[in-house]
Amino acid sequence: MEIARAAAGLFVRHGLRATRAEDIAQAAGIAPRTFYRYFATKEEAVAPLYAAGAQRWVAAVRAAPADAGVLQALEEGVRHTLTPGGGVSASSWEWVRTLLRLAEANPSLRRVWAEVCQDSERLLGEVLVERVTRVGTAGGSARALGDDNVAPALEAGVGVPRSGARASEAGAGVPRSGARASETGAGVPGSGAPAPEAGGAMPRPGAPTPRPGATVPEPRFAAAVASAAVRAALEGWAEGDGPVEGPGSPAELALRNLAALRDFPWGP
Repeated sequence: MEIARAAAGLFVRHGLRATRAEDIAQAAGIAPRTFYRYFATKEEAVAPLYAAGAQRWVAAVRAAPADAGVLQALEEGVRHTLTPGGGVSASSWEWVRTLLRLAEANPSLRRVWAEVCQDSERLLGEVLVERVTRVGTAGGSARALGDDNVAPALEAGVGVPRSGARASEAGAGVPRSGARASETGAGVPGSGAPAPEAGGAMPRPGAPTPRPGATVPEPRFAAAVASAAVRAALEGWAEGDGPVEGPGSPAELALRNLAALRDFPWGP
């Protein structure tokens, strides 16, 4: 992660164009040949920082209470990960803003950001399979996500992140199945929820209940919807001068986007 931090510091202070891979290597205290052992380009050097934040959110969604609905788990992850102090300090959020602005302005860095987002989206799809299957089984629900969809989703799900793999070799310490943080999200009161079958656990109060006849989406699609809501919030925040906390902050914008998806059939 030291290489990633060195690269980010130089990008923030001097800009992407004025920073060379050799400058990053010198700032990190390594030889240029060592830098190129782990990263093909200078832009890839910040991938571990992008990935660390993205994966903290996924880890938080996974760590949310077992009986929480998908939307609640996503909201908890947003609050934990995007609130200063949960995973990133308030001062570090200005670095995040600059790095996201640089990604928007530079095609090479934008590609690194997009690849990290895609990798974490795949990981989130696996987490959603785990969550809806667990909640559905506990509540006696019939075939959460559809039994026929679970195996294909897992098979198509998580690959080793391309940039993250190099980062981990370089000491980035980006865990493949861990990462984003969790929060306590406000639930969506469900109406007319069916009683659990004998021996089933009571649904968590406020857990959304799919509408009768609603089709629970394939997990990769659900993960893409949730990821887009959070990514759009981050990128929109970075474009302006909004605060890091309170109204207009990354967490508030992401929660607002997720709130607009309350009717999405996430699952049990």
